[in-house]
Amino acid sequence: MATITAAMVKELRESTGAGMMDCKAALTENNGDMQEAQDWLRKKGLSKAAKKAGRVAAEGLIGALTSGTKGVLVEVNSETDFVARNEQFQGLVKMIAQVALHNGADVEKIKAAKVGDVTVETAISDAIATIGENMTLRRAASLDVSKGVVSSYVHNAVVEGAGKIGVIVALESTGKTDELAVLGRQLAMHVAAAKPLALDPAGLDPETVKREKDVLADKYRQQGKPENVIEKIVDSGLKTYYKEVCLLDQAFIHDSGKSVAQAVKEAEGKVGGPIKIAGFVNYALGEGIEKQESDFAAEVAAASGKK
Repeated sequence: MATITAAMVKELRESTGAGMMDCKAALTENNGDMQEAQDWLRKKGLSKAAKKAGRVAAEGLIGALTSGTKGVLVEVNSETDFVARNEQFQGLVKMIAQVALHNGADVEKIKAAKVGDVTVETAISDAIATIGENMTLRRAASLDVSKGVVSSYVHNAVVEGAGKIGVIVALESTGKTDELAVLGRQLAMHVAAAKPLALDPAGLDPETVKREKDVLADKYRQQGKPENVIEKIVDSGLKTYYKEVCLLDQAFIHDSGKSVAQAVKEAEGKVGGPIKIAGFVNYALGEGIEKQESDFAAEVAAASGKK
């Protein structure tokens, strides 16, 4: 049986909004498994949604750069937020984004690319030596279209083109590029705010959809609903889920009376041609990285020789 700590209960409570005792019970029932505990709470109707457990911990910057029909995102991590305000580090992130724009999104190829007389990897090592913190190029992504634009948006920008959240959106169209660019930026802002998982239901991970169906079915099964009724409720629930996580189905943040698909369709008149969202990428700084939290009191006690 796993030991259920106060930190685990706190993490589950923050990610689900459920009560403290319910969170403790969920973790106990599921042997400390955070994901299973989230699902358990949802099945009991005690959690509105399964939010990703854990808080973003890594520091650094997301860099975004576009040029006509191409765009890239890069994430460069550092140990502290202080470094993100360092001009040398900011310049490093911009330089890496520029290299990615011309060399593609393969991290190893980016690090091996030459900038002047040195490689990007050497430039990172030099910055580490100068600034005194470990830094890594964690990931990169690129989008391109044959005709149209790739637009970007950076949220909480520390400097132009670099911040805590970066989004690129590719629009395929033969229409006016200036009007496309405006729409692309609006869509990039939407993605940053609404955090869609895929363009449409077909783009969702089948395991994610299956898990959602299982959670919904088990929830209503526990309420004593008959199987034929459960099937209809689950189908309805999935449609609601798609509106929450699929970009085209989401309510457009700039006009909540329309879906994103409707907003794009209406924009075609202004642009002067059909528009297709060819793809999007959303990077949030440090997502998926767990930061080890220290027990300050324990460290002080250890330093002073106390038990």
